[in-house]
Amino acid sequence: MSMQLLASNPHAFAVLGLTVLALLLFTRQSIPLETSSLFILCLLVLGFEIFPYTGPEGVFKSTDLYSGFAHPALIAVSTLMVLGHGLVRTGALEVVGEILAIAWKKNARWSFLLTMLLAAFLSSFVNNTPIIILLLPIMVSVCLKNNISTSSVLLPVNFATLLGGMGTTIGTSTNILVVSVAAQMGLAEFGLFDFALPAVLVGSVGILYLWLIAPKLLPKREMAMSDESARIFTAQLFVAHGNPNIGKTLAELIALTHGEMNVRRIRRTQEISIVPLPDVRIQAGDRLLVRDTPSKLKAYEQALRCVLYAGDHVLDETHPLPLADQQLTEIAVYPGSALNRARLANTRFHEKKELDVVAIHRAGKAISAMPSGIQDVRLRIGDVLLVQGSAEAISDLKTQSDLMMLDATRDLPRRSKAPMSLLVMAAVIALATTRMLPLSIVGALGVAAMLLCGCLNWKDVRDALSVQLVLMIVTTLALGQALLLTGGSELLATQFLGLMQGASQAWVLSGLIAMMAVLTNIVSNNAAAVIGTPIAITVANALGAPPEAFVLGVLFGANLSFVTPMAYQTNLLVMNAIGYTFGDFVRVGLPLALLMWAGFSLVLSVLYGLV
Repeated sequence: MSMQLLASNPHAFAVLGLTVLALLLFTRQSIPLETSSLFILCLLVLGFEIFPYTGPEGVFKSTDLYSGFAHPALIAVSTLMVLGHGLVRTGALEVVGEILAIAWKKNARWSFLLTMLLAAFLSSFVNNTPIIILLLPIMVSVCLKNNISTSSVLLPVNFATLLGGMGTTIGTSTNILVVSVAAQMGLAEFGLFDFALPAVLVGSVGILYLWLIAPKLLPKREMAMSDESARIFTAQLFVAHGNPNIGKTLAELIALTHGEMNVRRIRRTQEISIVPLPDVRIQAGDRLLVRDTPSKLKAYEQALRCVLYAGDHVLDETHPLPLADQQLTEIAVYPGSALNRARLANTRFHEKKELDVVAIHRAGKAISAMPSGIQDVRLRIGDVLLVQGSAEAISDLKTQSDLMMLDATRDLPRRSKAPMSLLVMAAVIALATTRMLPLSIVGALGVAAMLLCGCLNWKDVRDALSVQLVLMIVTTLALGQALLLTGGSELLATQFLGLMQGASQAWVLSGLIAMMAVLTNIVSNNAAAVIGTPIAITVANALGAPPEAFVLGVLFGANLSFVTPMAYQTNLLVMNAIGYTFGDFVRVGLPLALLMWAGFSLVLSVLYGLV
């Protein structure tokens, strides 16, 4: 069958070759995923245009391969990404962080389990990336306060979100794609909770493993920062023209702070530095190098009527944001951060983030001099930056994976739109459960509602959408369509059955789950899902088995992204945050993947009568 197909249909061979090439390109970290996706899509469309394919329904139009841009699965994925972003932007998920922060103070061990359960539950309805971004700073903070190794907590919590995402049709983009492709091939569409039972049964075993065993397998890898309660920052207080303290001695200024301020150096110009003797008289333009806690630095600023020096500009009445509208928070420089080994002056931090860095904490060593201010200090891993800006600008940091806030909720008011965004999300889930409307329509209505209610603006929508994910989905859908059209998926299914010859239906299902698990950790979960779904249905039909069991085998197998850091974007996020190694993922993720493979093989076989 396979050799006849290749001989009679070179298009199938060409599409299979492009599929292999796509899978290889998707593994190349040096090539952006969106670039690889667009390249494969263009080759695929161009190939069918130059070498037309005639099937049972006539000549296939190459431009039909672009239909992925209007595919209901892509629309559903995109709208759910925007809705999740709306929950984050309105602060609707902050209450989760507050609950966890309180719980960890009382009992760290049981709070660890509670954290994973909450993370898994939220990931069943919201993309897990914003959940991880929300939980990262909270977990770092509570671990530091409770003297717990951060490395033993963050990776298990991340894996818990992956387990939770398996539970519903909207839990991950992978689930949406599998359900959509299967429905297009004639299967009854899965409802929101139709496969929640196997996900909960097997996922619960995974949660117990992550809670009781995984932390013991992880070596201690701490972020290079001390306990935040004793964190001392280095800053410069700028004496502007018109300051009433000009002409006074340093001793008089220190007296205004009740003798608490300790001035390390007086910077008169970039070239001239003065020893801070008590009788030195202060001049306009002087910068006083001081070290203290954030609250003390702000107190000195008010007592001396000075301003914290933030580079080319200072935070005074000429600043576009009044001081009364500004707030403080702390962000950390971690491995993989864009700030690592960079100077703020070169990163255009103020222009991009609309925030000012006013002080810096360096673990283990105090900064003794800053001739050009903080903007010219070369940052390193473990540095903590005290930043000042509007509540909106600080809140925006929560949605940015290149920065880690250590105190994501300090001085941030609860957004008034949070209840509305939760109401919209609840309505979307309710409508998706009733199946009154397709998920793509429900999601679009939810986005429209958030826009009309002011929970989101169009900039938020643009920020939420991922070009990388869109192109990846469109390309894999086009490859899947071409494989079905030319018989390539039938060929792959035949070869798979040949390898499993003589095995029972249950073992064939188990082999399919294993194949998907390997693919998802090497290539991409979405690519594995789209390519694997037609194969699963063909295999099930050939065996006379329920196709739903094999489709779910693909869905669950493609979600087992535990073994490699590149298998899923949040894997890379926590890897960069703590400095996990590839070996850490294998050490914890491989046993988890094997446990889930065995669990899903058994549960699906029993539920669908394959044994």
